[in-house]
Amino acid sequence: MTMPAPLAEVVSDFGEVQGQDKLKLLLEFADDLPALPADLEEAAMEPVPECQSPLFLHVDADNPDRVRLYFSAPAEAPTTRGFASILAAGLDEQPAADILAVPEDFYADLGLAELISPLRLRGMSAMLARIKRRVRDAPENSAK
Repeated sequence: MTMPAPLAEVVSDFGEVQGQDKLKLLLEFADDLPALPADLEEAAMEPVPECQSPLFLHVDADNPDRVRLYFSAPAEAPTTRGFASILAAGLDEQPAADILAVPEDFYADLGLAELISPLRLRGMSAMLARIKRRVRDAPENSAK
């Protein structure tokens, strides 16, 4: 499986814990979701309606060597925040090519399928798909 080192590390962290400890780790990630920069408002971000809770993302792919990802999700949505935080920790500041190489179903390796509904897991898949689409659509990448 091809994925950037930070994302592989997150997957490894989940692989080291079992059962309910996976949920605890997901909640820890939810607590660590980076705040939005002062110059970025949620209203200017793309909604991800496939998520069960309100989630907004912004992909800055102007520099294909260092793609920036920003997420906004309410504190009352810890699962969604956790998923967003996993993607932020694993993909923020990574090269566009590395992000595009991430398998669509990488989240299966987190081992959350027994603990979280398929509908919620599809939300994480939708986040990744939108990130990849924005990266592909960036002028720097579409010219290649």
